[in-house]
Amino acid sequence: MNNTNIPSRSELPSTRSLIKSTIAAACAATILLITVILPAEYGIDYTGVGSVLGLTRMGEIKVNLAAEASNESATIMADIIPAPPNTPSVIIDKLSMSGSVATSASTPAASNVRTDEIFITLRPDEGKEVKLAMNKGNQVEYLWWSDGGKVNFDSHADSKPLNIKYHGYGKGSAQKNEGTLSAAFDGNHGWFWRNRTSKTVTVRLQVKGIYSKMMEM
Repeated sequence: MNNTNIPSRSELPSTRSLIKSTIAAACAATILLITVILPAEYGIDYTGVGSVLGLTRMGEIKVNLAAEASNESATIMADIIPAPPNTPSVIIDKLSMSGSVATSASTPAASNVRTDEIFITLRPDEGKEVKLAMNKGNQVEYLWWSDGGKVNFDSHADSKPLNIKYHGYGKGSAQKNEGTLSAAFDGNHGWFWRNRTSKTVTVRLQVKGIYSKMMEM
């Protein structure tokens, strides 16, 4: 114990040298983060060094793999839970209780409100259409969803007597859609779906409101 060499005060690093070492280490870590870690892990390359070293491509692959894994997990959960939280029966029960189907002078009485449900099977790249014969001012509440992911949809109307070939209400790509369809004129009003996936899907549609008939076109 008596032979232990204790460094003198002059041999210890000064506060100034410690601060310099700390700053140098922080700068080195920052440079390493920007030039190596961000490109290799996330595909983010601010300086271009990651591309030169081949690290940016590595990071992009990792990000893509993570996104694919997330999508696969979502698909598995969709298969486990066959119906969305707001099932058609719940929507229609709420509609019946609220009496939200509107009527007008030319609209039949609320006792003429009807409901329908239809299943549409779509092979890859196949499109099908369902229309409701409605008078101007009639409304229907609707809910549809696909059991195999998103499908392209186009909600529109036509009328041969009025020489209207196309009147659009809305279009897009979704797995589920719900709302109120209000007839802008006497004619056929409804939806067109197209399956752009590589697998066969089934679209389930349920409606409730004022219309005379449902037609699969």
